[in-house]
Amino acid sequence: MMTQRMAQLLQMIVRNKNLKTKTMKTNILTAAAVSFLTMTTFAQKDQVKNAEDALDDGNYAEAKAQLKVAEANLSGLNDKWQENFYLYKGKAYSGGNPTAEDMKMAAEAFQKAVDMGSDEATEGLTALKNNLIQSAISDQNKEDFEAAADKLYTSYDLSKQDTIYLYYAANNLVQAQKYDKAANYLEMLNELDYDGSGEAFTAVNVETGERENLGSKQQMDLMIKTNQYKEPEVEKIPSKKGEIAALIARIYINQEKYDKAIAAMDKAKATNPDDMGLLQAEANMYYQMGEKDKAREILEEVAANDPSDPATFNNIGLMYAEIEDTEKAIEFYKKALDADSEFNEARINLIAAKLSKERSIIDEMNGLGMSKKDNARYDELDAERKELYKEVLPFLEKAMEVDPENTDIVKTAMNLYTNLGNQEKADELKAKL
Repeated sequence: MMTQRMAQLLQMIVRNKNLKTKTMKTNILTAAAVSFLTMTTFAQKDQVKNAEDALDDGNYAEAKAQLKVAEANLSGLNDKWQENFYLYKGKAYSGGNPTAEDMKMAAEAFQKAVDMGSDEATEGLTALKNNLIQSAISDQNKEDFEAAADKLYTSYDLSKQDTIYLYYAANNLVQAQKYDKAANYLEMLNELDYDGSGEAFTAVNVETGERENLGSKQQMDLMIKTNQYKEPEVEKIPSKKGEIAALIARIYINQEKYDKAIAAMDKAKATNPDDMGLLQAEANMYYQMGEKDKAREILEEVAANDPSDPATFNNIGLMYAEIEDTEKAIEFYKKALDADSEFNEARINLIAAKLSKERSIIDEMNGLGMSKKDNARYDELDAERKELYKEVLPFLEKAMEVDPENTDIVKTAMNLYTNLGNQEKADELKAKL
């Protein structure tokens, strides 16, 4: 009996020893793990601190290298160190001569730091966006439109409420002849129901003499008070829906994807049925497709709905001129001038339309012989031609008044006065050339 109890006690002692040994091993392992994690955290902090020092020295490559190592175990850092990590990453990738991809990485890093409460990152993100836009403008000036588009799209991607950058990116892609990508961006604008209308608060820079967009009424008023700007104006910015639809249609027409062009236009019109800009874009689309009668019908609908736009009447006149319906063309040029008496383009087109009648007169005159009857007919035609000149001259005089620098108008008037025998007036005009 004693032997059995002793055996049981011995077994319990052995088990307890084994348990104690295992516990000690576990504790040793846990301590080692904690020690390793602590060492790793210290190392990460050193790497983040080293990145800061590298940034202070302007060594962006070294800062990036340090941050890449630290990023592997970023979750081991507390929130403040993570915030610093993202702040420094933003600085590292936006410093030096960053690529568009670098700027995007920098912006994403700054945004994470902003989300964690970094005021410095907010400033960095704002500066980065401004740099992106300025860099895009520089690319545009160098006619590197594709690079400009990439940066503008990145600006949009960073701040989705700034849809204007997507619009500018699309336009740059059109300039770069990257039509598929441009169409994609433009379709995105349609999906977003982007309008683009608004107000521009502008004033003339006293130093440069150029009118600048100052962004807001408050800023405009402030700059006027500094006397650095003058002549403030609030300009209406029209809707860009028609322009966007026209660009999409133009791209698809150039690619001979006529069904897509029509579908894009119909889709835009479905959401904005009263947009006259879209109707004008549709007319232009059909004109480009060679369906000129359809285009003219649409423009006449636009003119009926908005008789205040001289350009629409002028374009209808040009379409009638194309099919040699001179009287109809003149009718619409006059309507354009009724809408805006200073719209010189319509006046010049009207002059050209009226003078086109001269061709048939001259052709008949040149075909006459020397008989008495032919001489009499010649005199009739010559008188008819001079009456035509007299009819046209008031329009030419007004055209010169509106646009005195247009030498073609001056030369035409000078020739008519010469043919009418008014050499004094012709010489007066010649002196202006």
